[in-house]
Amino acid sequence: MDNSRVNNEWPVAKEGLPFIILGCAVTAVFIYLHWSFFSVLTGIITLFTVFFFRDPSRNNEADENAVLAPADGAILEVVDISDDNPLEEPAKKISIFMSVFNVHVNRVPISGTIKNIVYNPGRFFSANLDKASHYNENNRVIMETSGLKKIVVIQIAGLIARRIACWIKEGDHVKTGQRFGLIRFGSRLEVYIPGNSQINVKPGQKVRAGVTIIGYLQ
Repeated sequence: MDNSRVNNEWPVAKEGLPFIILGCAVTAVFIYLHWSFFSVLTGIITLFTVFFFRDPSRNNEADENAVLAPADGAILEVVDISDDNPLEEPAKKISIFMSVFNVHVNRVPISGTIKNIVYNPGRFFSANLDKASHYNENNRVIMETSGLKKIVVIQIAGLIARRIACWIKEGDHVKTGQRFGLIRFGSRLEVYIPGNSQINVKPGQKVRAGVTIIGYLQ
């Protein structure tokens, strides 16, 4: 586990620092050269970069069996899936779309142990399309709760997002709401939980990572 990122105390994710520093440097050069238009343009881009990589601290007091949203964004769908899914048993799939305006730091939905992490290269369709779930580059995190319930979280790259960061590793013990990764720039997350779970969200609803309860394990 990369504790420097999981326990980040900076106002922005560390993955964003190179972009922010570069933006500041380029803006400073344009200011020095008195190129007003370009200095304003790069200044705006740098400010947006800071905004995109923001990483606010969040606390939760969720019940032990509560499943929290792993990402900020809007619920795309909540569907029942047969055995043909990452859980290998009847499951509920909750899909969350993150626009470029959402916080992009991902958080653990429920405490447990990381059993497996599988990265799959793929395409880069727009993350709000159904086919993105099947064909896009993704990173699959499989975890098990203390009650031996299996949960799967899938980070999915989008049309613009071309970099998936995952800061945890197999065997790590993780806690509800802790940071575990990031995707840039605009993407999708999917959560698979057991089919008998209670669902607390619906399509179109806005959620916040590590805060919004999307369901309860039974």
